[in-house]
Amino acid sequence: MADRSRVDALEYHERTKHSPQSIRQSDHRLDFDTKPTPYKIYEELPTRSLTDDVPSIDYPALAAVAEPTADGALERRSGGDASTDLDREAVAALCHYAAGITKTIERSGREHHFRAAAATGALYHVDLYLVCGELGVGERALEAGVYHYDPQSNALDVLREGDFRGMLASASAHDAVGEAPLTVVTTSTWWRNAWKYRERAFRHAFWDSGTVLANLLAVAHALDYRAEVVTGFADDAVADLLGVDPEREAPLELVPIGSGAGDAPPEPPTVEPIDPETAPLSAEVREYPLIHAAWRGGALEDSVAATEWRTDRPTGTIGTRGWRDGGDGGRDGVVDGSTTDGNPVPLEPVDHETASSRPLSATVRRRGSCREYEREAISLRKLSTVLDRAIRGPPLDVRRDDGPPLAFVDCYLIVNAVEDLESGAYQYHAGSSVGSEEEARVGETEETGEKGTLEPLHLGEYRREAGHLALDQRLGADAAACIYFLADIEAITDDVAFGDRGYRVAQLEAALTAGRLYLATYAHRRLGGTGLTFYDDLVTDFFAPRAEGQTPMFLYTIGRPA
Repeated sequence: MADRSRVDALEYHERTKHSPQSIRQSDHRLDFDTKPTPYKIYEELPTRSLTDDVPSIDYPALAAVAEPTADGALERRSGGDASTDLDREAVAALCHYAAGITKTIERSGREHHFRAAAATGALYHVDLYLVCGELGVGERALEAGVYHYDPQSNALDVLREGDFRGMLASASAHDAVGEAPLTVVTTSTWWRNAWKYRERAFRHAFWDSGTVLANLLAVAHALDYRAEVVTGFADDAVADLLGVDPEREAPLELVPIGSGAGDAPPEPPTVEPIDPETAPLSAEVREYPLIHAAWRGGALEDSVAATEWRTDRPTGTIGTRGWRDGGDGGRDGVVDGSTTDGNPVPLEPVDHETASSRPLSATVRRRGSCREYEREAISLRKLSTVLDRAIRGPPLDVRRDDGPPLAFVDCYLIVNAVEDLESGAYQYHAGSSVGSEEEARVGETEETGEKGTLEPLHLGEYRREAGHLALDQRLGADAAACIYFLADIEAITDDVAFGDRGYRVAQLEAALTAGRLYLATYAHRRLGGTGLTFYDDLVTDFFAPRAEGQTPMFLYTIGRPA
């Protein structure tokens, strides 16, 4: 590519931090005449229709999000081959409930389309591409090819005909990609988010792909398909396969879905470059070189680099503090002179028999981004259930099987209004019973293990602080609880750890978990949630000294929607 400039992750993160001063001094104003379209529109490509009626998914949302491994829980129970029925209808469900249009609202004479997963500013800059072999049979068959998913028509744009799975397998050097009948590739079109958020769009690429992937994984596991997120691959090779220019649109993650398809065909010696014509995004496109430089800083050159990056990992605990102190981040300390007895508060998640049974498809359709909270308390049991099901660790290629549920980030809370829980700041610690919901249902693991706990850091009324930290947004003050994910990115991005690409994974793990929090929240009646941005360093200061050396990756709020 023409621009080979790079910037390391730490520099990028520091240059894109929010502070009260940076917000007050900003002269950025939105120009609605140049607002980009939220869709990528190819001008002349052939298309493949999926289905007029996307099938419902009756599997409970809480069970779908609780799956911490790549294998779907139903697949382990049945012992069946999950690849045999992956067809056009299944593809339609995967794409629609991950990135499709789930509701349309008319305001001021204009239609507004809302998607399945939350996105910063509702700008929807994340696209899905599909690389597959022959899927299904008869009318439900889908030919092998490379496709782009169009949410407007719920159809596929045909980029390449033929089986190119071998190219992805070679680029990633990951067995699951080679064995999967279908791999979904996410991308971000920078300008579609940078129009509002400028250089922070690189952060938002992983925030928004994370919420999309939370939905995608939930759907795949509910439908009994093996699915995981592959973060290590040769970036330019994947971009070339899709026909995208990383200076404008770049690949982010691979998600192999299904198994048992046999080895992918070998990578062809040459592949014709493609550059299909697309409709203009807007009347004017402004470039932010820092975004591409940050992406380039974490790019991997080839499959050898991908293998080394994935496998040459630190020994010992993989947690965000593990490379420095070998522990899970637990430290003594209080803030602002407040005192606590340090006794952890045991959480009270409901068991599978009494949990909400709201189906996944209904939950995705119900999901929104709450715009106003009532200042009412929510029950400790519901908060416990949402945290328990969502924070079990997403299946990432760089997570260790024996590692903690969260490998790159730690979870902190500001509790404003939760019944039977004193207001204040807490750190969440996952319990030992983090097996899948379905495993517990069929008796494969015990549900009697230790539940998660909230460790009090400093107690008191912090509504004003919660609103201030959330970029002075009232939602932070009115929410029942604010859930932060913080990471020690200096340790993560160290050359002996995960390098600059580790920054992507830390952002992604936080966002994927937040996406699961969205689904777990909206599986409950009278609960709502939304993600917010924040003043970076003030969040660290608030949770100090426990959060010393850490920086916020994501903020999710939960409460009673007004």
